[in-house]
Amino acid sequence: MNLHNSIKTIFTLIFLVPSIGFAQKVNPSNGLAEREYLVKTLVRIADPVLTALSQNKLKETMPIEAKVSKDRVYSSHLEAFGRLLGGMAPWLELGPDETPEGKLRKKYIDLSVQCIKNATNPNAVDFLNFNKGRQPLVDAAFFADALLRAPNQLWGNLDEQTKKNTIAALKSSRDILPSFSNWLMFSATVEAALQKFDKSGDKMRLDYALKQHMQWYKGDGMYGDGPDFHFDYYNSFVIQPMLLGVTKVLKDEKLDTKKYYELVLERAKRYADIQERLISPEGTFPPVGRSIAYRFGAFQLLSQIALMKQLPAHIKPAQVRSALYAVIKRQVEMPNTFDDKGWLKIGFAGHQPEVGETYISTGSLYLCSQAFLMLGLPATDDFWQAPYSDWTSKRAWKGEDFPIDHALKEEN
Repeated sequence: MNLHNSIKTIFTLIFLVPSIGFAQKVNPSNGLAEREYLVKTLVRIADPVLTALSQNKLKETMPIEAKVSKDRVYSSHLEAFGRLLGGMAPWLELGPDETPEGKLRKKYIDLSVQCIKNATNPNAVDFLNFNKGRQPLVDAAFFADALLRAPNQLWGNLDEQTKKNTIAALKSSRDILPSFSNWLMFSATVEAALQKFDKSGDKMRLDYALKQHMQWYKGDGMYGDGPDFHFDYYNSFVIQPMLLGVTKVLKDEKLDTKKYYELVLERAKRYADIQERLISPEGTFPPVGRSIAYRFGAFQLLSQIALMKQLPAHIKPAQVRSALYAVIKRQVEMPNTFDDKGWLKIGFAGHQPEVGETYISTGSLYLCSQAFLMLGLPATDDFWQAPYSDWTSKRAWKGEDFPIDHALKEEN
Protein backbone atom coordinates (compact mmCIF):
# COMPACT_ATOMS: atom_id res chain seq x y z
CA MET A 1 0.00 0.00 0.00
CA ASN A 2 1.53 3.40 -0.97
CA LEU A 3 1.66 6.42 1.33
CA HIS A 4 -1.34 8.09 -0.32
CA ASN A 5 -3.56 5.02 0.19
CA SER A 6 -2.33 4.61 3.77
CA ILE A 7 -3.27 8.18 4.62
CA LYS A 8 -6.65 7.74 2.87
CA THR A 9 -7.36 4.58 4.89
CA ILE A 10 -6.46 6.27 8.19
CA PHE A 11 -8.65 9.28 7.28
CA THR A 12 -11.59 6.97 6.55
CA LEU A 13 -11.24 5.09 9.82
CA ILE A 14 -11.00 8.27 11.87
CA PHE A 15 -13.53 10.51 10.20
CA LEU A 16 -15.99 8.50 8.10
CA VAL A 17 -16.74 5.51 10.32
CA PRO A 18 -19.25 6.63 12.97
CA SER A 19 -17.54 6.80 16.34
CA ILE A 20 -19.15 6.35 19.71
CA GLY A 21 -16.07 7.34 21.66
CA PHE A 22 -16.56 5.03 24.65
CA ALA A 23 -14.50 6.42 27.50
CA GLN A 24 -14.19 3.13 29.36
CA LYS A 25 -11.71 0.47 28.38
CA VAL A 26 -13.45 -2.25 26.40
CA ASN A 27 -12.84 -5.79 27.55
CA PRO A 28 -13.26 -8.10 24.52
CA SER A 29 -14.16 -10.97 26.84
CA ASN A 30 -17.43 -9.46 28.05
CA GLY A 31 -19.23 -8.19 24.98
CA LEU A 32 -18.84 -4.43 25.29
CA ALA A 33 -16.55 -4.47 22.28
CA GLU A 34 -19.23 -6.38 20.38
CA ARG A 35 -21.85 -3.84 21.47
CA GLU A 36 -19.69 -0.94 20.35
CA TYR A 37 -19.20 -2.55 16.95
CA LEU A 38 -22.93 -3.25 16.59
CA VAL A 39 -23.92 0.32 17.49
CA LYS A 40 -21.40 1.68 14.99
CA THR A 41 -22.77 -0.67 12.35
CA LEU A 42 -26.39 0.28 13.04
CA VAL A 43 -25.74 4.00 12.74
CA ARG A 44 -23.62 3.40 9.63
CA ILE A 45 -26.65 1.73 8.04
CA ALA A 46 -29.01 4.41 9.36
CA ASP A 47 -27.11 7.59 8.50
CA PRO A 48 -27.95 7.95 4.79
CA VAL A 49 -31.67 7.32 5.36
CA LEU A 50 -32.20 9.46 8.44
CA THR A 51 -29.98 12.32 7.34
CA ALA A 52 -31.72 12.60 3.98
CA LEU A 53 -35.29 12.28 5.31
CA SER A 54 -34.66 14.73 8.16
CA GLN A 55 -33.67 17.28 5.49
CA ASN A 56 -36.58 16.44 3.17
CA LYS A 57 -34.09 15.01 0.66
CA LEU A 58 -34.81 11.27 0.78
CA LYS A 59 -36.73 11.17 -2.49
CA GLU A 60 -34.09 13.36 -4.09
CA THR A 61 -31.00 11.44 -2.99
CA MET A 62 -31.85 7.78 -2.30
CA PRO A 63 -30.86 5.47 -5.15
CA ILE A 64 -33.44 2.89 -6.25
CA GLU A 65 -31.70 -0.33 -7.21
CA ALA A 66 -34.18 -2.91 -8.47
CA LYS A 67 -34.72 -5.22 -11.42
CA VAL A 68 -37.17 -2.68 -12.77
CA SER A 69 -36.28 0.50 -10.89
CA LYS A 70 -39.20 2.63 -12.00
CA ASP A 71 -41.68 0.06 -10.64
CA ARG A 72 -40.40 0.45 -7.06
CA VAL A 73 -39.96 4.20 -6.76
CA TYR A 74 -43.49 4.56 -5.36
CA SER A 75 -42.73 2.47 -2.27
CA SER A 76 -38.98 2.18 -1.66
CA HIS A 77 -38.60 5.30 0.48
CA LEU A 78 -41.15 4.19 3.08
CA GLU A 79 -39.57 0.74 3.00
CA ALA A 80 -36.18 2.16 3.93
CA PHE A 81 -37.52 4.36 6.71
CA GLY A 82 -40.10 2.01 8.26
CA ARG A 83 -37.83 -1.03 8.32
CA LEU A 84 -34.81 0.87 9.58
CA LEU A 85 -36.75 2.58 12.37
CA GLY A 86 -38.33 -0.69 13.48
CA GLY A 87 -34.88 -2.16 14.08
CA MET A 88 -33.48 0.94 15.78
CA ALA A 89 -36.48 1.54 18.03
CA PRO A 90 -35.51 -0.55 21.10
CA TRP A 91 -32.06 1.08 21.18
CA LEU A 92 -33.62 4.54 20.86
CA GLU A 93 -36.13 3.68 23.60
CA LEU A 94 -33.24 3.45 26.10
CA GLY A 95 -33.26 7.22 25.86
CA PRO A 96 -30.48 9.76 26.17
CA ASP A 97 -28.04 9.88 29.06
CA GLU A 98 -24.64 11.37 29.84
CA THR A 99 -22.61 8.43 28.53
CA PRO A 100 -21.09 8.72 25.05
CA GLU A 101 -23.58 6.14 23.76
CA GLY A 102 -26.45 7.94 25.47
CA LYS A 103 -25.47 11.18 23.75
CA LEU A 104 -25.33 9.33 20.45
CA ARG A 105 -28.85 8.01 21.06
CA LYS A 106 -30.02 11.57 21.64
CA LYS A 107 -28.74 12.50 18.18
CA TYR A 108 -30.63 9.64 16.53
CA ILE A 109 -33.80 10.16 18.56
CA ASP A 110 -33.90 13.78 17.38
CA LEU A 111 -33.16 12.74 13.80
CA SER A 112 -35.88 10.07 13.88
CA VAL A 113 -38.50 12.44 15.29
CA GLN A 114 -37.75 14.96 12.54
CA CYS A 115 -37.97 12.17 9.97
CA ILE A 116 -41.41 11.14 11.24
CA LYS A 117 -42.52 14.75 11.04
CA ASN A 118 -41.47 14.99 7.38
CA ALA A 119 -42.65 11.50 6.41
CA THR A 120 -46.21 12.10 7.65
CA ASN A 121 -46.68 15.76 6.76
CA PRO A 122 -48.81 16.02 3.58
CA ASN A 123 -47.14 19.35 2.78
CA ALA A 124 -43.57 18.09 3.09
CA VAL A 125 -41.39 17.30 0.09
CA ASP A 126 -40.69 13.88 1.60
CA PHE A 127 -44.26 13.04 2.58
CA LEU A 128 -44.20 9.27 2.10
CA ASN A 129 -46.70 7.06 0.33
CA PHE A 130 -48.79 5.10 2.83
CA ASN A 131 -51.72 4.04 0.62
CA LYS A 132 -51.07 4.00 -3.13
CA GLY A 133 -50.29 0.62 -4.69
CA ARG A 134 -49.87 -2.43 -2.47
CA GLN A 135 -46.40 -2.33 -0.93
CA PRO A 136 -47.02 0.64 1.41
CA LEU A 137 -49.17 -1.51 3.71
CA VAL A 138 -46.09 -3.63 4.47
CA ASP A 139 -43.99 -0.68 5.51
CA ALA A 140 -46.73 1.20 7.28
CA ALA A 141 -46.65 -1.89 9.51
CA PHE A 142 -42.90 -1.73 10.07
CA PHE A 143 -43.28 1.97 10.89
CA ALA A 144 -46.12 1.13 13.29
CA ASP A 145 -43.90 -1.52 14.87
CA ALA A 146 -41.22 1.11 15.48
CA LEU A 147 -43.72 3.28 17.36
CA LEU A 148 -44.83 0.30 19.44
CA ARG A 149 -41.21 -0.52 20.29
CA ALA A 150 -40.33 3.05 21.28
CA PRO A 151 -43.51 4.60 22.67
CA ASN A 152 -41.60 7.07 24.84
CA GLN A 153 -38.73 8.20 22.64
CA LEU A 154 -40.53 8.15 19.28
CA TRP A 155 -44.27 8.60 19.83
CA GLY A 156 -43.73 10.48 23.09
CA ASN A 157 -41.48 13.08 21.48
CA LEU A 158 -43.82 13.93 18.60
CA ASP A 159 -45.66 17.24 18.64
CA GLU A 160 -49.45 17.08 18.57
CA GLN A 161 -49.79 17.86 14.87
CA THR A 162 -47.28 15.16 13.94
CA LYS A 163 -49.18 12.67 16.10
CA LYS A 164 -52.35 13.53 14.17
CA ASN A 165 -50.49 13.20 10.87
CA THR A 166 -49.06 9.85 11.92
CA ILE A 167 -52.46 8.47 12.87
CA ALA A 168 -53.88 9.69 9.56
CA ALA A 169 -51.03 8.11 7.60
CA LEU A 170 -51.49 4.76 9.34
CA LYS A 171 -55.24 4.82 8.84
CA SER A 172 -54.79 5.61 5.15
CA SER A 173 -53.06 2.23 4.70
CA ARG A 174 -56.45 0.60 5.30
CA ASP A 175 -57.17 1.32 1.64
CA ILE A 176 -54.87 -1.62 0.78
CA LEU A 177 -56.34 -5.13 0.89
CA PRO A 178 -53.82 -7.58 2.42
CA SER A 179 -53.04 -10.88 0.74
CA PHE A 180 -54.19 -14.12 2.40
CA SER A 181 -50.73 -14.72 3.86
CA ASN A 182 -48.28 -13.14 6.31
CA TRP A 183 -49.69 -9.84 4.99
CA LEU A 184 -52.55 -10.15 7.46
CA MET A 185 -49.98 -9.34 10.15
CA PHE A 186 -49.19 -6.05 8.45
CA SER A 187 -52.80 -4.95 8.76
CA ALA A 188 -52.92 -6.22 12.34
CA THR A 189 -49.74 -4.38 13.33
CA VAL A 190 -51.09 -1.10 11.98
CA GLU A 191 -54.31 -1.66 13.93
CA ALA A 192 -52.38 -2.53 17.09
CA ALA A 193 -50.53 0.79 16.91
CA LEU A 194 -53.79 2.65 16.28
CA GLN A 195 -55.31 0.91 19.28
CA LYS A 196 -52.38 1.76 21.54
CA PHE A 197 -52.01 5.40 20.54
CA ASP A 198 -55.50 6.38 19.37
CA LYS A 199 -57.85 3.71 20.76
CA SER A 200 -59.13 3.33 17.19
CA GLY A 201 -57.80 -0.09 16.23
CA ASP A 202 -60.12 -2.18 14.08
CA LYS A 203 -60.93 -5.23 16.23
CA MET A 204 -62.09 -7.22 13.21
CA ARG A 205 -58.78 -6.83 11.38
CA LEU A 206 -56.92 -7.78 14.55
CA ASP A 207 -59.08 -10.79 15.30
CA TYR A 208 -59.05 -12.07 11.72
CA ALA A 209 -55.26 -11.95 11.44
CA LEU A 210 -54.74 -13.79 14.71
CA LYS A 211 -57.36 -16.46 14.08
CA GLN A 212 -55.93 -17.21 10.64
CA HIS A 213 -52.40 -17.53 11.97
CA MET A 214 -53.58 -19.87 14.69
CA GLN A 215 -55.06 -22.02 11.91
CA TRP A 216 -51.84 -21.79 9.88
CA TYR A 217 -49.62 -23.05 12.70
CA LYS A 218 -47.71 -26.10 11.43
CA GLY A 219 -46.11 -27.27 14.65
CA ASP A 220 -42.69 -27.12 16.33
CA GLY A 221 -42.70 -23.34 16.57
CA MET A 222 -43.43 -22.57 12.92
CA TYR A 223 -46.36 -21.05 11.05
CA GLY A 224 -47.31 -21.36 7.41
CA ASP A 225 -47.19 -18.29 5.20
CA GLY A 226 -50.88 -18.57 4.60
CA PRO A 227 -52.23 -22.12 4.36
CA ASP A 228 -48.94 -23.48 2.98
CA PHE A 229 -45.61 -23.98 4.72
CA HIS A 230 -42.65 -22.16 3.18
CA PHE A 231 -39.09 -23.10 4.12
CA ASP A 232 -37.81 -19.53 4.37
CA TYR A 233 -37.21 -16.90 7.05
CA TYR A 234 -40.64 -15.27 7.05
CA ASN A 235 -41.37 -16.67 10.50
CA SER A 236 -38.64 -14.25 11.59
CA PHE A 237 -38.91 -11.49 8.97
CA VAL A 238 -42.59 -10.89 9.72
CA ILE A 239 -44.85 -13.50 11.25
CA GLN A 240 -43.60 -14.21 14.76
CA PRO A 241 -42.24 -10.74 15.64
CA MET A 242 -45.51 -9.13 14.59
CA LEU A 243 -47.57 -11.78 16.36
CA LEU A 244 -45.65 -10.94 19.53
CA GLY A 245 -46.12 -7.22 19.04
CA VAL A 246 -49.83 -7.40 18.28
CA THR A 247 -50.75 -9.83 21.06
CA LYS A 248 -48.69 -7.79 23.56
CA VAL A 249 -50.77 -4.72 22.74
CA LEU A 250 -53.97 -6.72 23.10
CA LYS A 251 -52.78 -8.10 26.42
CA ASP A 252 -51.88 -4.64 27.71
CA GLU A 253 -55.23 -3.28 26.52
CA LYS A 254 -57.01 -6.20 28.21
CA LEU A 255 -58.34 -7.36 24.83
CA ASP A 256 -56.47 -10.67 24.66
CA THR A 257 -59.49 -12.67 25.75
CA LYS A 258 -58.20 -15.90 24.19
CA LYS A 259 -54.75 -15.54 25.83
CA TYR A 260 -52.97 -15.66 22.50
CA TYR A 261 -49.91 -13.88 23.88
CA GLU A 262 -48.70 -16.75 26.07
CA LEU A 263 -49.20 -19.27 23.26
CA VAL A 264 -47.44 -17.06 20.69
CA LEU A 265 -44.54 -16.49 23.08
CA GLU A 266 -43.98 -20.21 23.73
CA ARG A 267 -43.88 -20.90 20.00
CA ALA A 268 -41.56 -17.95 19.42
CA LYS A 269 -39.14 -19.23 22.06
CA ARG A 270 -38.98 -22.55 20.24
CA TYR A 271 -38.35 -20.88 16.89
CA ALA A 272 -35.62 -18.75 18.47
CA ASP A 273 -34.03 -21.96 19.72
CA ILE A 274 -34.02 -23.32 16.16
CA GLN A 275 -32.62 -20.06 14.81
CA GLU A 276 -29.70 -20.12 17.22
CA ARG A 277 -28.77 -23.59 15.96
CA LEU A 278 -28.86 -22.42 12.33
CA ILE A 279 -25.85 -20.16 12.85
CA SER A 280 -22.74 -22.05 11.76
CA PRO A 281 -19.42 -21.99 13.64
CA GLU A 282 -18.20 -19.50 11.03
CA GLY A 283 -21.11 -17.10 11.51
CA THR A 284 -22.96 -18.11 8.34
CA PHE A 285 -26.50 -19.39 7.79
CA PRO A 286 -28.30 -21.20 4.94
CA PRO A 287 -29.38 -18.93 2.03
CA VAL A 288 -32.74 -20.67 1.70
CA GLY A 289 -36.09 -19.25 0.68
CA ARG A 290 -37.02 -15.89 -0.71
CA SER A 291 -35.97 -12.43 0.45
CA ILE A 292 -32.45 -13.43 1.43
CA ALA A 293 -31.39 -9.93 0.38
CA TYR A 294 -32.66 -8.91 3.84
CA ARG A 295 -29.39 -10.43 5.08
CA PHE A 296 -29.11 -10.75 8.88
CA GLY A 297 -32.66 -9.47 9.26
CA ALA A 298 -33.40 -13.19 9.09
CA PHE A 299 -32.60 -13.27 12.82
CA GLN A 300 -35.06 -10.63 13.95
CA LEU A 301 -36.96 -13.15 16.06
CA LEU A 302 -33.87 -14.47 17.85
CA SER A 303 -32.77 -10.92 18.62
CA GLN A 304 -36.27 -10.03 19.83
CA ILE A 305 -36.50 -13.02 22.17
CA ALA A 306 -33.11 -12.05 23.60
CA LEU A 307 -34.38 -8.49 24.08
CA MET A 308 -37.43 -9.82 25.88
CA LYS A 309 -35.23 -12.01 28.14
CA GLN A 310 -37.23 -15.05 27.05
CA LEU A 311 -34.48 -17.29 25.68
CA PRO A 312 -34.89 -21.00 26.49
CA ALA A 313 -33.13 -21.94 29.71
CA HIS A 314 -30.39 -23.92 27.97
CA ILE A 315 -29.31 -20.94 25.85
CA LYS A 316 -26.98 -18.44 27.50
CA PRO A 317 -27.63 -14.83 26.48
CA ALA A 318 -23.91 -14.43 25.75
CA GLN A 319 -23.96 -17.17 23.12
CA VAL A 320 -26.77 -15.40 21.27
CA ARG A 321 -24.87 -12.12 21.50
CA SER A 322 -21.72 -13.69 20.09
CA ALA A 323 -23.56 -15.63 17.38
CA LEU A 324 -25.49 -12.61 16.10
CA TYR A 325 -22.36 -10.48 16.25
CA ALA A 326 -20.54 -13.05 14.10
CA VAL A 327 -23.34 -13.14 11.51
CA ILE A 328 -23.72 -9.37 11.28
CA LYS A 329 -19.97 -8.75 11.08
CA ARG A 330 -19.52 -11.37 8.41
CA GLN A 331 -22.25 -10.04 6.14
CA VAL A 332 -21.79 -6.32 6.67
CA GLU A 333 -18.06 -6.49 5.95
CA MET A 334 -18.44 -8.28 2.64
CA PRO A 335 -17.06 -6.06 -0.16
CA ASN A 336 -19.66 -3.93 -1.97
CA THR A 337 -22.37 -4.27 0.69
CA PHE A 338 -22.63 -0.46 0.54
CA ASP A 339 -22.30 1.93 -2.37
CA ASP A 340 -19.84 4.83 -2.30
CA LYS A 341 -22.39 7.03 -0.48
CA GLY A 342 -23.23 4.49 2.19
CA TRP A 343 -26.51 3.10 0.84
CA LEU A 344 -27.11 -0.65 1.02
CA LYS A 345 -26.84 -2.63 -2.21
CA ILE A 346 -28.80 -5.73 -3.14
CA GLY A 347 -27.13 -8.97 -2.10
CA PHE A 348 -26.77 -11.68 0.51
CA ALA A 349 -22.98 -11.63 0.84
CA GLY A 350 -21.83 -8.46 -0.84
CA HIS A 351 -23.43 -7.13 -4.02
CA GLN A 352 -25.44 -9.85 -5.78
CA PRO A 353 -28.17 -8.20 -7.90
CA GLU A 354 -29.51 -11.61 -8.95
CA VAL A 355 -30.92 -12.26 -5.45
CA GLY A 356 -33.18 -9.24 -5.80
CA GLU A 357 -36.64 -10.59 -6.52
CA THR A 358 -39.15 -8.41 -8.34
CA TYR A 359 -40.40 -6.84 -5.08
CA ILE A 360 -36.88 -6.07 -3.79
CA SER A 361 -35.42 -2.58 -4.06
CA THR A 362 -32.94 -0.48 -2.11
CA GLY A 363 -35.48 0.37 0.57
CA SER A 364 -36.35 -3.28 1.12
CA LEU A 365 -32.81 -4.05 2.25
CA TYR A 366 -33.15 -2.03 5.45
CA LEU A 367 -35.08 -4.89 7.03
CA CYS A 368 -31.59 -6.07 8.03
CA SER A 369 -31.75 -3.53 10.87
CA GLN A 370 -34.23 -5.78 12.70
CA ALA A 371 -31.30 -7.92 13.87
CA PHE A 372 -30.23 -5.04 16.15
CA LEU A 373 -33.25 -5.30 18.47
CA MET A 374 -30.93 -6.72 21.15
CA LEU A 375 -29.32 -3.28 21.47
CA GLY A 376 -32.42 -2.34 23.45
CA LEU A 377 -30.78 -4.17 26.35
CA PRO A 378 -28.57 -1.60 28.13
CA ALA A 379 -24.80 -1.99 28.20
CA THR A 380 -25.03 -2.89 31.90
CA ASP A 381 -27.18 -5.95 31.16
CA ASP A 382 -25.70 -9.41 31.59
CA PHE A 383 -26.33 -9.94 27.86
CA TRP A 384 -23.34 -7.64 27.23
CA GLN A 385 -21.41 -8.09 30.47
CA ALA A 386 -21.18 -11.89 30.54
CA PRO A 387 -18.03 -13.54 29.15
CA TYR A 388 -17.97 -14.81 25.59
CA SER A 389 -19.75 -18.13 25.05
CA ASP A 390 -19.72 -20.44 22.01
CA TRP A 391 -23.10 -20.90 20.36
CA THR A 392 -24.58 -24.36 19.85
CA SER A 393 -23.22 -25.32 16.44
CA LYS A 394 -19.78 -24.04 17.35
CA ARG A 395 -19.73 -26.24 20.43
CA ALA A 396 -21.06 -29.20 18.46
CA TRP A 397 -18.43 -28.94 15.72
CA LYS A 398 -15.65 -28.56 18.30
CA GLY A 399 -16.59 -31.95 19.70
CA GLU A 400 -17.90 -30.50 22.96
CA ASP A 401 -21.09 -31.36 24.82
CA PHE A 402 -24.19 -29.48 23.69
CA PRO A 403 -27.91 -29.82 24.44
CA ILE A 404 -29.87 -32.25 22.28
CA ASP A 405 -32.69 -30.63 20.33
CA HIS A 406 -36.34 -31.53 20.98
CA ALA A 407 -39.50 -30.50 19.18
CA LEU A 408 -42.13 -28.38 20.88
CA LYS A 409 -45.15 -30.48 21.80
CA GLU A 410 -48.38 -28.76 22.70
CA GLU A 411 -51.33 -30.20 24.56
CA ASN A 412 -54.48 -30.41 22.48
